[in-house]
Amino acid sequence: MPRYLDPPTVPGTAGRYSQGVLLAPYSKRLIISGQVGRSAAGVVPDGLEAQAAQALDNILAIVEAAEMLPSDIVKLNVFCTVRGGVSVMRDVRLKKLGKLAPASTYVEVAGLADAAYLVEIEGEAVREATL
Repeated sequence: MPRYLDPPTVPGTAGRYSQGVLLAPYSKRLIISGQVGRSAAGVVPDGLEAQAAQALDNILAIVEAAEMLPSDIVKLNVFCTVRGGVSVMRDVRLKKLGKLAPASTYVEVAGLADAAYLVEIEGEAVREATL
């Protein structure tokens, strides 16, 4: 089981995430490529909130395909083209992940692979291996 770390010797977090995640030596690791707010049908919804929700839905679908659980997500990296979009991202993450608090990075960027994309999220999931 991952151990989530928020030591009192570093600044506290501004949202629902952890400063570090300690993993067991024998683990199943899933590295998730950047997911944009586009559905499997090719639909890109309007607005940051809708695209962020779709990107996280895509991540959750990949986690499920790997026979893992949302609670196995240990790291999310968010790349957002919307200036000041961090509060929207926090709200969407809370709706999609609830009280889960993976390590997280949020970066505002000038652009992504397509001008229609407002956000891209990549991540990692880890599950203790059963021996």
